Amino acid sequence: MEIAHVHFYVENATLWRDWFVNYLGFIAVPSKINSSHTHTEIVQSGTICFLLSSPLLPHSPVAQFLHQHPPGVADIAFSVPNVEAAIAQAAAHGATILEPIQQYPGYKCGKIAAWGSMTHTFIEKDQASPLQSQHRPIFTAIDHIVLNVTVGDLERAVTWYTNILNLQPKQAFKIQTDRSALHSQVMVSHQGSVQLPINEPASGNSQIQEFLDINRGPGIQHIALRTSNLVSAIAKLRSRGLSLLSVPQTYYTQLQKRPEFPLSSLELAAIAQQEILVDWQVNTHNALLLQIFTQPIFSQPTFFFEFIERRFQAQGFGEGNFRALFEAIESEQIKRGTLS
Repeated sequence: MEIAHVHFYVENATLWRDWFVNYLGFIAVPSKINSSHTHTEIVQSGTICFLLSSPLLPHSPVAQFLHQHPPGVADIAFSVPNVEAAIAQAAAHGATILEPIQQYPGYKCGKIAAWGSMTHTFIEKDQASPLQSQHRPIFTAIDHIVLNVTVGDLERAVTWYTNILNLQPKQAFKIQTDRSALHSQVMVSHQGSVQLPINEPASGNSQIQEFLDINRGPGIQHIALRTSNLVSAIAKLRSRGLSLLSVPQTYYTQLQKRPEFPLSSLELAAIAQQEILVDWQVNTHNALLLQIFTQPIFSQPTFFFEFIERRFQAQGFGEGNFRALFEAIESEQIKRGTLS
């Protein structure tokens, strides 16, 4: 199982198509899924495919979604080897089938209700889609997708994704700063191609609770996009005017005090200039994880992107950076007045 595409519901699909092209270097591809009530654009980068839909008429499903929630992720589609088996398993474990299996040229698919207002589409393709040519993407693949659920729902969500999608629990985290806390459980597919960390708030003023309040329910908080050279990529994105989460320079002073610090002074200077977070595990033979986060991309502080580079097949999600990351996010909450 792999992620086939992610479907965003937005107020203006054309505007957001241009945003992905101009800021993140995606390419726009022709869309064949427009209807009388919904306009859809498609953008791609490497194996990443995003659908962007906006309403043309009040009865569009997008209009109904946007009446309940801010813009964001409405559907995550998965490529599966057998769509009948995937739908049957989902139904056997109590999932609601929203769209029965339908056959289209080159593929067949079905859709189920997922967590909160989100849905999941299962797609079985007749053959692999050709990869893009003559395009060197900044971002090559989706690394992971993060789901926020309401307090007390983490265990239920883990069970649901285990039963419905055969995801397995991997790492678990309890993250706490001086101001807030959260619990997180990472879910991973058998082949490791799908990684879904699930978060629940562990304090009333955590950034997870702020998301849930503004999003008016659970949903996708962020998507991590993978690149092979994060320093170069971020320099390019900054030159295009993309807003990124700030990291204090004191972070890099503390970084050098950790055991087995792996960076040369030249590498550290380049990374610090771009305000990129760095993590590594001791005794992992140069495995290094670099990550950075955008500011929320929509008008309300809900969804954002993470950009990530994994050197020498580095694992994990930047556990060594969690406190620094959440303190950076909390500083933005303080500016918004949602955290004192």
